[in-house]
Amino acid sequence: MTEEEIKAEIILDHYRNPRNYGKLENATSAITEYNPICGDTVHMQILFEGNAVRDAKFIGRGCSISQASASMITEMIKGKTVDEVMAMKKDDFLSVVGFNLGPAREKCALLSFNAVEKLVKGYKK
Repeated sequence: MTEEEIKAEIILDHYRNPRNYGKLENATSAITEYNPICGDTVHMQILFEGNAVRDAKFIGRGCSISQASASMITEMIKGKTVDEVMAMKKDDFLSVVGFNLGPAREKCALLSFNAVEKLVKGYKK
């Protein structure tokens, strides 16, 4: 299996078996991001405790890349400090998500990243 095939399998696994999917009852912050071009939606919820992300969940609908990316980013940020999450860069996240995405598919992958970025910046203020 090539590296691209492995990354595609990881995306499909997160899409079929999303991690941290559901409502976070005691969320500190929440935001809904929407891509009007394709209709992808992600509602991201984070529970901050002190200077760290204690928990994160999402609810959404859309293509496999947008929903798998939401699953992946919730796993990535749980337990991290606010500063660690703020230090994450779009290109770093895209390299984790995977293979060669075109510009339209990058927007799908970055929908949840952008939501997390806004939530963390808002909490930091």
